[in-house]
Amino acid sequence: MGVRLMVVDDHRLLAEALASALKLRGHRVLAAAAPAAGAAELVITRAPEVCLLGTATPAEPGIFDPVVKIKRERPQVAVLVLGPVPSPRGIAAAFAAGASGYVRHDERIEGVERAIMKARAGEAAVAPQLLQGAFSELLNPAAQPDDEGQRLLQMLTPREVEVLVRVADGEDTRLIAAGMGIAPSTARTHVQRVLMKLGVGSRLEAAALAARTGLLDRAGPIPHSQPPETGMGTGAGTGLGTEAGAGPEAL
Repeated sequence: MGVRLMVVDDHRLLAEALASALKLRGHRVLAAAAPAAGAAELVITRAPEVCLLGTATPAEPGIFDPVVKIKRERPQVAVLVLGPVPSPRGIAAAFAAGASGYVRHDERIEGVERAIMKARAGEAAVAPQLLQGAFSELLNPAAQPDDEGQRLLQMLTPREVEVLVRVADGEDTRLIAAGMGIAPSTARTHVQRVLMKLGVGSRLEAAALAARTGLLDRAGPIPHSQPPETGMGTGAGTGLGTEAGAGPEAL
């Protein structure tokens, strides 16, 4: 007996191809929609037996929010996540959100169909090799796991990391400039770039994000104060000079 399905994926061609293959196998596919961000409302409205929800980034924070919403509004709908080979965090996040299973994007149609039938029957649908790989990684974690702090650290240049550490230590623009041996205007530019890359709007938010994700622990101690750059002026013997519009820092 065919299953009433919905296929939702950011990649429309993939969604439509999978939907067509499942139709040929006797299943009733209600929709093949993209992007996945709009999946929840569509699934809640149509109420299929099983929803196949595709994602390319299973470890990204909030990626399974649609699953949470679907299960809250339509608890009878079984949600199967379609994605790449996941990290243990990806698998755990999918099930924590309420998913009934996890299927790799490159799984054969027979494997997808088996997962669908298990999900409809209320069983967990995840390939044994995926669980084996997840447990192996959990028991033998990589030296540098792909966590949020590491991801953010990789976005920043070494100099921007130092600026962020100094911001977290409460240094203002002039102190940062003095400590790094750069002009205040250069320090201000570095701060602006750090805020932009981290996606935050203030120094306080940047410091909080760095502390929460463990980025500060990974960054290590900042170097000792550097001699000032040429051309910064000689005001007060600090290399800070004078700056037009000096006063409370805007950043």
